[in-house]
Amino acid sequence: MKLTFLGTGTSCGVPTIGCQCYTCTSPDSHDKRLRCSALIETEQTRLLIDCGPDFRQQIMSQPFRKIDGILITHAHYDHMGGMDDIRPYCQFGEINVYADPIARKNMLEMLPYCFAENRYPGVPAIQLHEIHKHESFCIGDLDIIPLEVMHHDLPILGYRITPHTSQPSSHSSLVYITDMKTINEEEIQYVQACDTLIVNALRQQPHHSHQTLAEAVSFAQRIGARKTWLIHSSHHIGRHAEVNASLPSNIQMAYDGQVVSL
Repeated sequence: MKLTFLGTGTSCGVPTIGCQCYTCTSPDSHDKRLRCSALIETEQTRLLIDCGPDFRQQIMSQPFRKIDGILITHAHYDHMGGMDDIRPYCQFGEINVYADPIARKNMLEMLPYCFAENRYPGVPAIQLHEIHKHESFCIGDLDIIPLEVMHHDLPILGYRITPHTSQPSSHSSLVYITDMKTINEEEIQYVQACDTLIVNALRQQPHHSHQTLAEAVSFAQRIGARKTWLIHSSHHIGRHAEVNASLPSNIQMAYDGQVVSL
């Protein structure tokens, strides 16, 4: 199983439009961050986590082949705004999209033409599945368990993903969490004993709906994954190389285009 970070930035991306700050003017390509999305692949299965407004740009560098499922974390535009751009992949068949009730409702409102009784030719062919926390399901050779985290007062989904060849509690599992501010104790069991943790770290300063860098590091240390990658980072967090130099070697900022073998 491998993971490609298609985007590691927050809702405004980095550089931020009109900004001339230290991070936004960095010449380092690691400081160019599109909106958050990830691609998870095995030899049999290909999953996309979130499909934001940068999807078209992100996917152009990837081989053109079937997407077996799209996992939506929540209903905000920076995580769903690219759904219309999945149209070319519908030549392989309907696209299965998995979302909680809130995100499902928002998608129906955002893309009503995709779900009309008489659809306009050429619109994305989406099979929309409603999912709920702790209710596991399979896509190809991957087992998926949605878990709940809080994005301020909005419950959103994270995902634990494990190949069929392993037990759900084994250290082959990947946990992907974005936009989290807090997590209830009952959810910790779905995160613990994972091999790889991906979790959000917005910036250094406190924020009402996202973890700070210090909060993300504290959470990662509590979970104790072999490796933790930090995502959903704004320009306020600082430059990639400097932040990573300040972090433990097993907790690092991810960057756009990075490929991780699991």
